[in-house]
Amino acid sequence: MPEIFPSSLEEVREAVRTHPRLRPKGGGSKPALSSPQEGETLLNLSGLRGILEYAPEEFVFTAYAGTPLKELEETLRAHGQYLPFHPPLVEQGATLGGTVAAGLSGPMRERFGGLRDFILGVRFVDGEGRVVRGGGKVVKNAAGFPFHRLMVGSLGAFGVMVELSFKVFPYPRATRTLRVGLAHTAEALAVLQDLRTLPLDLLALDLVPPATLEIRLGGFPESLEKRVQRLQSLLQREGEVLREDEAHWEGVRNLAFLEGSPIWVKVPSRLDLIPHLESLPLGPRRYLAGGDLLYAGLEPHGLKALRDGGIPHLVLRGAQEVLFPSPPEAFFAPIKRALDPKGRFPLG
Repeated sequence: MPEIFPSSLEEVREAVRTHPRLRPKGGGSKPALSSPQEGETLLNLSGLRGILEYAPEEFVFTAYAGTPLKELEETLRAHGQYLPFHPPLVEQGATLGGTVAAGLSGPMRERFGGLRDFILGVRFVDGEGRVVRGGGKVVKNAAGFPFHRLMVGSLGAFGVMVELSFKVFPYPRATRTLRVGLAHTAEALAVLQDLRTLPLDLLALDLVPPATLEIRLGGFPESLEKRVQRLQSLLQREGEVLREDEAHWEGVRNLAFLEGSPIWVKVPSRLDLIPHLESLPLGPRRYLAGGDLLYAGLEPHGLKALRDGGIPHLVLRGAQEVLFPSPPEAFFAPIKRALDPKGRFPLG
């Protein structure tokens, strides 16, 4: 398949005007989304990288869409800051634009919210080669149509993202993780439900099937031990306390538990849906954000079970048809016609 490497906004515009079908690619960490189909030209955005503006005192930055998250996070960490939605696949080369297009958040989204809660603005090229802006570069700027939020999870269907602006937060001074094993899935779900209703300010609240909870706390070192003890008292279990937990959670956010599985999927979940999901032939898996988000590794028959059951999912690796179900026609189609009338960009 042909591949082009733009290094400027104007070169992106020229590529859009020249090629009838384009598929943007960032770092290739989600190959199911960035592998070109028949007749598509691969638009490799690795040349559009780097931070354009960063104001640590304002907790905002603007960067090119092809910027690797690893480079970006190194800069943020030097100022004691981070992206609170904890984007996955950083070590695999994920980029800022690819993360937005796939709508991916990681385990620490539990505390402050997902990607959509932190994106401030976008600059992109639509299917006619026009430059479109949405949102802004500062927290209080909410002018215009919120194209920046529309881009989250769009899979590049509306245009090629060139620049993105985000707000960031201070990184926790210290963290602790409490790992608690329960008797069975039903008990674990009941405890999850209770924890979600309490004002505990948890950084992460994950279920590792069948019945293990991993609960991460963050804050000032002098307060963490008492908070862990309070949590143990509420659970009436001591569990296992991980005091040096950074490497563990880096493995989780990079989906290391899926390594070896041929197909990787993201599945929207809910506590009441988990028993049904657990009845399916899924492989290694983990429920994040209090049970609202599942990442799972599958064999082909497991993917078929999801589709036969009508369960929405997004394939990140290992299959051609990546999005199920299709976007709602009444919402999606008018925007697609306005921004990409010639159908240059893929629908998944």
